Amino acid sequence: MLRSAIDLLQGLIARPSFSRDEGATADLLMQRLAARGAAPQRLGHNVWARAEGYDPARPTLLLNSHHDTVRPAAGYARDPFAPTVEGDRLYGLGSNDAGASLVALTEVFLALRTRPLPFNLLLALSAEEEVTGAGGLRALLPRLGPIDMALVGEPTSMQAAVAERGLVVLDCTAHGRSGHAARGEGVNALYIALDDIARLRSLRFERESEVLGPVGIAITQIEAGTQHNVVPDTCRFTVDVRTTDAYSNEETVALLRAAIRSEAVPRSTHLSASAVGDRHPLVRAARAAGRRTFVSPTLSDRASMPFPALKMGPGDSARSHTADEYVLLSQIEEGIDVYTTYIEKLALEYGKTLG
Repeated sequence: MLRSAIDLLQGLIARPSFSRDEGATADLLMQRLAARGAAPQRLGHNVWARAEGYDPARPTLLLNSHHDTVRPAAGYARDPFAPTVEGDRLYGLGSNDAGASLVALTEVFLALRTRPLPFNLLLALSAEEEVTGAGGLRALLPRLGPIDMALVGEPTSMQAAVAERGLVVLDCTAHGRSGHAARGEGVNALYIALDDIARLRSLRFERESEVLGPVGIAITQIEAGTQHNVVPDTCRFTVDVRTTDAYSNEETVALLRAAIRSEAVPRSTHLSASAVGDRHPLVRAARAAGRRTFVSPTLSDRASMPFPALKMGPGDSARSHTADEYVLLSQIEEGIDVYTTYIEKLALEYGKTLG
């Protein structure tokens, strides 16, 4: 299994797969899954396959990771598309994020797809994760039918992320009236924006997530004015909002709008916070497999899933999007072993649950 996983990962690295342009890696995944008898299907650049013996009466476990990458960081000293093994390291763009998770999940799916389990296995290798694109997992999910839970492959050093914050970006505009600065004319939109920014910095929501804590609000950009002697009639600023499961993204936006005078327009509201409770079989299985649970600081395709999901995979999140990205071969091997053990533990949990 390890040799096959490494070979597939090297093939993925050698094919550029920037978000929205993953055709070459999707072709490779289709070929490899078909060669192993898995009858893959495709939507755009998303590839998926079902394990044998699908039964709609059983719950379904989704195994998901992504095969798109960001563009290479400016500091690359190596060819990002030349998979190179040096000792225990495999270098190449996407090796860590999230190629290692993808190939490990794929090998485990292929090994277990004919085994009797108390749930259906569904493998989805998705596109556009790095840009949260509409043509990625969000487009694919409606085609996959009912899903009860998911295991999302991202670099977490094989520890179990049981929660992650959501994200809403607000483009805000304060409206004033222009005038001559020397005569004190007009209504300064910059001052309105500064008052709103002060309100947002001190804003506290009534409810707080037990797992994720308070909603996080950060002002990250501001722009106003055309010249020094003209009072600006507009001021634009950007708000980065890290949402929690205490409020829906739509509720969070409504509360923020009510707190300020400026117009606030969300870029999207689909990247929702998620948290899985301690009693859920996903979490119980993680602990039974010896995994530490934690709250993830990073977003993933988990944010688009309207069902319980746990994030776990080989590699180190700190190496994602860095120059000369690499993953350890030993981490891929560990990933295959832990994923296998985890699914076996989950099957025991669901065996108990289902009697």
